[in-house]
Amino acid sequence: MVVDSSIQHKKTGYKSSHSLNVQSLCQLQLEQLTIQNPIFFARIVYYDPLMKTHEEVINYAPTRLPFSQNTLAYLRSEEWLLDFFPGFTLNEIKLNYSVGNCYICPLGYRNQRPEYIQILSDESLSPTLQNYVKQSAVLVSNYLEIYLECGQQKAEIKLLEEIIQRAGHQLRNNLGLIGLYAQNLSLGLKDSPLQEQATILCESIEELDNNLTELIYCGQGAKLRVSLQDLRTLVLESIKDLQILINQKHLQVSLPESSTMLVIDCSQMKQVFDNLLSNAVYFSPEGGTITCNWQVFQSEVLIKISDQGSGLSQEDLQKIFTPFYSRRSKGTGLGLTIAKKIVLDHQGSLWGQNLPNGGAQFSLILPRSKS
Repeated sequence: MVVDSSIQHKKTGYKSSHSLNVQSLCQLQLEQLTIQNPIFFARIVYYDPLMKTHEEVINYAPTRLPFSQNTLAYLRSEEWLLDFFPGFTLNEIKLNYSVGNCYICPLGYRNQRPEYIQILSDESLSPTLQNYVKQSAVLVSNYLEIYLECGQQKAEIKLLEEIIQRAGHQLRNNLGLIGLYAQNLSLGLKDSPLQEQATILCESIEELDNNLTELIYCGQGAKLRVSLQDLRTLVLESIKDLQILINQKHLQVSLPESSTMLVIDCSQMKQVFDNLLSNAVYFSPEGGTITCNWQVFQSEVLIKISDQGSGLSQEDLQKIFTPFYSRRSKGTGLGLTIAKKIVLDHQGSLWGQNLPNGGAQFSLILPRSKS
């Protein structure tokens, strides 16, 4: 097997782990193709949208020797590609070199260059093998889309971390100054009726400072302080904090009697449940029901939180975790973004969807203790 990546990567000597994962998938697909007679050579050309380079992966059948540099140069020149065919169709191409039957299955066309699977065979491909090549093209294309989405998500999370750090430190400086004046005011009002108000002001500033510390800490995914936590207890704590709002709207909150233990950062994961339940309360109709449930598997737990509100719009479904996008009139647009970052830091996943009978549901998967 021969793998040849872009010249830019050779010069820099750098590849992201995601790029390597894409190449590993391509290699696997090509190996599966070249063990099928009469295919003796397979090649994938694709555009890496994160590295912004075109990549190439090639593979030979075990019984074949690699082509000469001249033959490879000819294949890479794409002089033979006089027309670009519809995506995921298998098309036979005439080559100037006598290297066998040539087939092309396009994946797409990005950054002014085609992406495709190229197949060379000793004879014409059977209908079954043609379908197999097309299925391989669809698989590679779908993986590239997932890879791009994952890369964009990581870039957004990195931007959010930088914003949290910068804003947090600036706010802390101002908050520290306010706290100092509040303490001086409290001391100066000793034995005064206003001293109680000054004390409350100091306590509120201290609470804000603690919350700000947690927010800054949330932007540092590598510093999780994990411990064994009871899932039901953690959810109940978030419900208790929202009880006044729940009572105002006469809402019912349903959750299982059973529980499970999770290895998580307690304070950060509570932020996740605070946010998801707060949104559920906000968007629930008067007298509605918020449902929390979970399914425990061997190594993970699936948690679902749903409401009976109007559900998520198409724009919501596309942007719900994007920084500064908010469905609430006075929302910061950071709550769900931070929640998703926390879940990702815990090697989990978080997503939202609409329920068939109305309402929105947010689901998250988290690892759990095996003990």
